Amino acid sequence: MDKKRKIEIVNKKARYEYHFLQSFEAGITLVGTEVKSIKAGNANLSDAYCLFINDELIIKSMFVAEYKFGNLNNHETRRDRKLLLRRQELKKLDRRVREKGLTIVPYKIYLSERGFIKLEIALAQGKKSFDKRQTIKEKDLKKDMARLKKYT
Repeated sequence: MDKKRKIEIVNKKARYEYHFLQSFEAGITLVGTEVKSIKAGNANLSDAYCLFINDELIIKSMFVAEYKFGNLNNHETRRDRKLLLRRQELKKLDRRVREKGLTIVPYKIYLSERGFIKLEIALAQGKKSFDKRQTIKEKDLKKDMARLKKYT
């Protein structure tokens, strides 16, 4: 049987900058050349952010490189894309973002089992500088422990 190639594009900076409170799986409206480009691994979430426009969740500034074999109908690299979630989830996210000052962070793009491209978004709260230092300390401690385990 033919195994599908796993695509996973992660925004590594997001875990460092935010506390993730809850995560959601969202579909994305894409055109054909964007799908092919993402399946080739040519996307980036580092500058991307989500916001509500007319009761729709939109991802802005997500970079998807132009498809190498595309023609005149190739897509724009940083266009706005609509995210597809259930109505209840959209209302819940909108309410939490307005009331508590939380934000919606795009975290990971991956290929689902059925072959659809999905985006994992997280309801997040920004970290303070001392939280970031604590995260770095914990990461270093884990590395040291792994190193010690390896040599014993």
